[in-house]
Amino acid sequence: MTGLREADFAVQGVTCAACIGIIERAVAALPGAPSGRLNYATRRLRVRWGDEAFDPAEVARALAPLGYRARPFALGTLEREDAEQRQFLLRCLAVAGFAAMNVMLLSVSIWAGAASGIDDATRDMFHWISALIALPAALYAGRPFFFSAARALRARSLNMDVPISVGVTLALGLSVAETARGAEHAYFDGALMLLFFLLLGRVLDAAMRAKTRSVAANLASLRATQATRIRADGALQDTPASALQPGDRLFVRPGERLAADGRVASGQSVIDDSLVTGETRGRAVGPGALVYAGAINLSGALEIEVEAAGAGTLLDEIERLLENATAAKSRYVKLADRVARYYGPVVHVAALLSALGWLAAGASWHDALVVAISVLIITCPCAVALAVPAVQVVVAGRLFRDGVLLNRGDAIERLAEADTIVFDKTGTLTLPEPALVGEFSDELLGVAARLALSSHHPLARVLSRRAQGQAPFAQVEETPSRGVRAMIEGVEARLGALDYCGVGGAENGFDEGLSRFAFRWGERTAVFGLRQALRGDAVETVAELRRRGYAIEILSGDGGPAVAEVAHALGVSKFAGDLKPADKVARLRALATRGAKTLMVGDGINDAPALAAAHVSMSPASAADLAQNAADAVFLGEGLAAVAQALLAGRRARAAMRQNLLIAAGYNVLALPLAASGHLTPILAAAAMSGSSLLVTLNALRVRGRAAGAKAGVEAAAGFTALETAA
Repeated sequence: MTGLREADFAVQGVTCAACIGIIERAVAALPGAPSGRLNYATRRLRVRWGDEAFDPAEVARALAPLGYRARPFALGTLEREDAEQRQFLLRCLAVAGFAAMNVMLLSVSIWAGAASGIDDATRDMFHWISALIALPAALYAGRPFFFSAARALRARSLNMDVPISVGVTLALGLSVAETARGAEHAYFDGALMLLFFLLLGRVLDAAMRAKTRSVAANLASLRATQATRIRADGALQDTPASALQPGDRLFVRPGERLAADGRVASGQSVIDDSLVTGETRGRAVGPGALVYAGAINLSGALEIEVEAAGAGTLLDEIERLLENATAAKSRYVKLADRVARYYGPVVHVAALLSALGWLAAGASWHDALVVAISVLIITCPCAVALAVPAVQVVVAGRLFRDGVLLNRGDAIERLAEADTIVFDKTGTLTLPEPALVGEFSDELLGVAARLALSSHHPLARVLSRRAQGQAPFAQVEETPSRGVRAMIEGVEARLGALDYCGVGGAENGFDEGLSRFAFRWGERTAVFGLRQALRGDAVETVAELRRRGYAIEILSGDGGPAVAEVAHALGVSKFAGDLKPADKVARLRALATRGAKTLMVGDGINDAPALAAAHVSMSPASAADLAQNAADAVFLGEGLAAVAQALLAGRRARAAMRQNLLIAAGYNVLALPLAASGHLTPILAAAAMSGSSLLVTLNALRVRGRAAGAKAGVEAAAGFTALETAA
């Protein structure tokens, strides 16, 4: 198709991974052959079409009968609606929990009275009180599942909410019928407890998605909303960034953020373009240098000739890469969802066949219905629904105590699948703050640090931290991109470039490529160097990961020689430097094409698209906010051992998840024939269902102890490797 167009919609009503297929199939069925991609994490539907006759409003009209509401995408509106949805889920959870506790108290009274001779009238009264509490509470609290099940049925598909809704409805209906006929048992408590635990999972899932959506807000903070345009007559005019065009000239003052991509027409300065390179050091720019929207002008004034504005900037490319990557990742099918695809049809067919079999054998409608409900209750997906989340909660708690914070619930599963680890260099393999090196006295260092407090240069900011709370000197003059000077005790002091301070560079003994600046105070001089130091356990951790069989690569926006130096120190043979964000994403996609499951570890704004595009990703706590929000997990501290520990915990967790699913399946294989043959009443079926849920929960708790052992093993391995290195 030529002239391809696109539009973004925010979709309300998306509750599970099955909604992705329902919505995208509905869009594809529209006249004009449009294609739609739904981002499950952000609820953002991107529709593309080439037929000029296609009306985008048809998307909303096509989704409305399925129970979804689509409207033009607006970040503020979406965040407000999602906040309202989270509040709705919390209200449903509170109602289900309150009602379940009260009904359970009544049930305990009935069970205790059965042993001590409770009379039938009192038992029936307690059942009716339970009904008065349970029915309106279930009608209110069950709406998220009932609405989702109705949408799935309208789309002629099944999701996990269909058997939940059917089971809850029939259990409540049978309980009312049994109460009306004065029967001994009712099942109001079981229905409400099931709703409570499942709603708890929905609330936690909504909280995880809220963290994902903050990526867009972080990107918005990097955009300059206003720019100073130089008119044809030389006058300066404040202009909205959205109105800029290629060919415009901009005047950018020190401290301002660039509003467009372009080249420096005149002026000298240092800019912070870490969103492109990831390098925290400023980049000196002059006439002809290429600069990008979102970068910050740190020192001198610049005139910029705009080459790309609006949707053509590198910042917008980063946003598109992030959106496409998160949309692709949101299509990852979780282990429990894969089981649920076949679970729903099997449960319903088993219940229907059981009822028909008993009717064929001459049983009454009441008895056949009791058997069918027993089958639905005993095969209720409670154990399946808990099998994975129970492990996730236990492992997430263990990792939290060990300094790893999970942004997404399914990150544990994807950590277990990773086989290739891709590291960024600056701020990830190296410490975020460069180390100060050189030969200088404490006195000179103290004076230079106080003088550095008056400089806007990023190198001076590192030195200024040594001022230890002292006040800056008075009457300091700064020469943009050169340095600062002041009179100290009647003697001129200068801090800045080597030639600005009258200090030669050849005799300093520093390695090539090391960032250098000088200090002169009268006749006394000092030369400072900044070196990116490796994290303390980087060598040991990378060696341990290689020993476990992981493939290791380094992808960095920093210069090639600096990347090669770090790769050599770590023994990594595959590395690349001078990469833009799109280059990193392209490499990750190439690895995925070969079947590799990558773990990306990065910290910069330029790493955010790669973090989102990787199969799973981690970011240090010192990383930019955008990188932390794009990553699946964040680790604390200055070491990398948490990466190895999280990978090992993921593998152990996946094993426990599979065990839990096997336990749930084995329980159903044993319990289903008993229920279908009439040997289990609904109350016994509910007890057996609770037992299976308890079993998978206890199995999940086993992982906590194994995770602690895993941590000790990682630390021991790191220590052994350190001894080998020292030897």
